[in-house]
Amino acid sequence: MTAVTASMVKELRETTGAGMMDAKKALTETDGNMDAAIDWLRTKGLAKAAKKSGRTAAEGLVGVAVEGGRGVVVEINSETDFVAKNAEFQGLVRDVARAALKADDLESLKQADVGGKTAEAAVTDAIAKVGENMTLRRMASLSGDTVVSYVHNAAGEGLGKIGVLVALSGTDNGIGRQIAMHVAAASPAALDEASLDQDVLAKERAVQTAKALEENAASAKPKPEAVIQNNIIPGRMKKFVAESTLLGQAFVVNPDLTVEQAAKEAGVTVTGFVRLGVGEGVEKVQEDFAAEVAKMNAGA
Repeated sequence: MTAVTASMVKELRETTGAGMMDAKKALTETDGNMDAAIDWLRTKGLAKAAKKSGRTAAEGLVGVAVEGGRGVVVEINSETDFVAKNAEFQGLVRDVARAALKADDLESLKQADVGGKTAEAAVTDAIAKVGENMTLRRMASLSGDTVVSYVHNAAGEGLGKIGVLVALSGTDNGIGRQIAMHVAAASPAALDEASLDQDVLAKERAVQTAKALEENAASAKPKPEAVIQNNIIPGRMKKFVAESTLLGQAFVVNPDLTVEQAAKEAGVTVTGFVRLGVGEGVEKVQEDFAAEVAKMNAGA
C-alpha cells in the first residue's frame, strides 16, 4: 500500500480545492493514485463544491425557528435568487434552522445533525446537487419569556429574505409580530441607548459638533458656544438615539407612539431583537453583459 505523504495531500488540495482531511481520505481510499483520488472527490461532490467556493454567494434565504422561549435565525447564501426558489434548498434552510435550536453558535451548528449528517456536510451535498456555491454564513439566537418571529419577502413557512426575532416579557397579544415587522422595515441599530455602540455615538457626536460649530460660524447671529454645547448638540444626539434604537423609533403601526410606548400600552416589555437580511455585508461582484462579452473575446 502506497504511503500518503503531506506533499501528495498538498498537490491534491491545490488541484481540487478539497479540504485537507478529505484529500487525505481520498488518497488513502485510492492507494495514493492521484487521478483516482480526484475522481473519488468528484464522486463525493467534494471537488465540485471546492471549485465553486470562490464564487460570490450573496443571494439565498434566512430561516427562523422558535421553540419555547428561544428563537433562532440562520442565513444560507446561494449565488442566484433562482436557487432560493428551489424546493430542496428551501428544505435545507428549514432543516438547518430547526437544528440551530439546539446549537449554541455557528460553529456548533455546522456540526449539528441534519438528516443524519452534519449541517456543514448537508450544505456541501447541496452544492454538488444544485451546482452553485452555498454558504452557511450566520446564525443568531434570542431568548425571553416570549419570542416572536417574522420573515419578510416570505418564500415559505419560516423562510424569507429578512428574518426577525423579538423577545418580550409579559403576555403577547399580537404586538410582538407588529414590532417584528417594524424591525424588518426600520432596521434599528440597537435596542436602546445603552445598547448602542459607544464608538458610533462618539463619532456621531463629533460630526454633530463640527456641523453645529460650522453653522454657527456662518450665521448672521452666532449663538454662544455654551448654547451649542449644552442645548443644540444634546438635542441632536437625542434625535439620533431615538432614530437609531428600536425603543426610541416611531412605531410604524402608529407613528404617534414610540415602539417603547406602544409595547407599554400593550402590557409588554421588549427585551431584545435580532434582524438578519440575506447578503448583508457581502460584496457583490457585478459585471454588465457587454463587459462579460468583451472579457470572453479577449480570452479567445
